[in-house]
Amino acid sequence: MTKIKLCGMMSPKDVITARDLGADYVGFILTEGFSRSVGLGTFCELQSYLTGSETKKVGVFVDEPIDGIVKFYAEMLDFIQLHGSEDEDYIHRLRMHTDKPIIKAFTVKSEEDIEAAKHSSAEYILLDSGTGTGETFDHSLIRDIGRPFFLAGGLTAQNVAEAIEACSPFAVDASSSLETEGRKDKNKMTAFVKAVRGKEGKQ
Repeated sequence: MTKIKLCGMMSPKDVITARDLGADYVGFILTEGFSRSVGLGTFCELQSYLTGSETKKVGVFVDEPIDGIVKFYAEMLDFIQLHGSEDEDYIHRLRMHTDKPIIKAFTVKSEEDIEAAKHSSAEYILLDSGTGTGETFDHSLIRDIGRPFFLAGGLTAQNVAEAIEACSPFAVDASSSLETEGRKDKNKMTAFVKAVRGKEGKQ
């Protein structure tokens, strides 16, 4: 069954909706400076709505100092997602301080990007078109990747079933497509989850 990650949560309503829809993962942007960034205090509140649920908490960081991740966030997270230029040395150093599984994001523009992703030492890789671009990339580049991956970038309720059919991802990830005027839209979140689950019901 394809897992679902709903990312960029900013309010209690967002988190509660994602939880109640049965999202497998909920993502929080924890590096400052992005439109969906949340601060430490807000994150502490938001993550509390997932206590006792099966939904996993994913902290998304972009070239964040490792000591900040470990000191302030790691204890409350289930997964750490790296969405910047973090290299293998960074992943190695991060692992020295936390045993939380790592998701490393890769922007895909060519077959070389896929090759780099294939050889990452992170527990999971995420293939994306960029950082919150809301656009898809050429899914035909994904061939013989040989490991589970999260698929992101421009996925909507209208195209996610086709993407699952074409790529067989471990999980699908959406953020900006779930919004109306920059805020999460419950109807769009519901439609996205139903599109993924509906696809599986036909298999």
